[in-house]
Amino acid sequence: MQSEASEVEGYLTEVPQERRVVLARLRQLCREELAGFDEVMAYGMPAYERDGACEIAFASQKQYISFYLMRSDVREAFAERLAGQDMGKGCLRFRKPESVDLDLVRDLLKATAARPGAIC
Repeated sequence: MQSEASEVEGYLTEVPQERRVVLARLRQLCREELAGFDEVMAYGMPAYERDGACEIAFASQKQYISFYLMRSDVREAFAERLAGQDMGKGCLRFRKPESVDLDLVRDLLKATAARPGAIC
């Protein structure tokens, strides 16, 4: 879903009720773990930027919840844990809200926040 919302709070009010809780939890994790990042709306979804570069984003899509990890170094470091996941080039997809692996997401956020890296 590409939103016209100008703030993340507005985005969350637009998503289907059955996804709102997990998306709010993703937001909370991002805000907890990504100290020094700016929370913005980019390409119609919540995103987290450091020094003007978007490194993390998430969205409610038609068929799944997506978590965008724009850092190839972090993806490579977590290759084993990501191997069994539904993963595109930079997008981790969860088909159901209850399938979102919040522990994995938290670890990915911590690794992203630990140091800057190249955006893919």
